[in-house]
Amino acid sequence: GVEVGPQPQGVARADVLDKMRKIVKHGLDFVQLFNEGKEFPPCTIEVFKIMEKVDYPRNKNGEIIAIIHPKLQDQDWQPLKTGDPQFLTLDGEVIPYQGNCTVYPTFINEAAYYEKKQAFVKTEKIKLTAKHLRLPAS
Repeated sequence: GVEVGPQPQGVARADVLDKMRKIVKHGLDFVQLFNEGKEFPPCTIEVFKIMEKVDYPRNKNGEIIAIIHPKLQDQDWQPLKTGDPQFLTLDGEVIPYQGNCTVYPTFINEAAYYEKKQAFVKTEKIKLTAKHLRLPAS
């Protein structure tokens, strides 16, 4: 599967559709080149690994008492460091990120995740290395 976004639910966006087409085309090009016997050299890429889901701050009744801070909104995949603003209470109090390492939030304030009690997902940036790849001779 390929998920390209973000985009609101039930909305078809031309720019997102274009990105999806390009990704699918690259995938099909890879399959064709691989099947033709092309050798792909070793490579290293950076990826984001999910660490944990973060809920909104809630009161004892389970009601949300803070929203995503404006400086975090629309900052998917950007570093969130200790002390950076994370939430803003309805009284205007800033709740900073208090983790012990820099994280890269994603799915920030996605409407589809409210019912799942998810304000965003914390990810860490890691490097993956792949060995060379070639279709074995038959």
